[in-house]
Amino acid sequence: MKELIIAVGLLFVLEGLLYSIFPAQMKKMMLQMQNISESNLRTGGLFFALLGFIIVWIIKG
Repeated sequence: MKELIIAVGLLFVLEGLLYSIFPAQMKKMMLQMQNISESNLRTGGLFFALLGFIIVWIIKG
């Protein structure tokens, strides 16, 4: 459970850094996401979730 909390904390750090360093680009990216179909967003999300799981599995293995 401790590792999950650490992972969520790191996610917040990375997300916060992106918004603080590149605020205009993040706003532009969010507007562009409205033009992407839900199925493509879902597929991309699942792909990156699986990729993250594999990375953690390899590192922890």
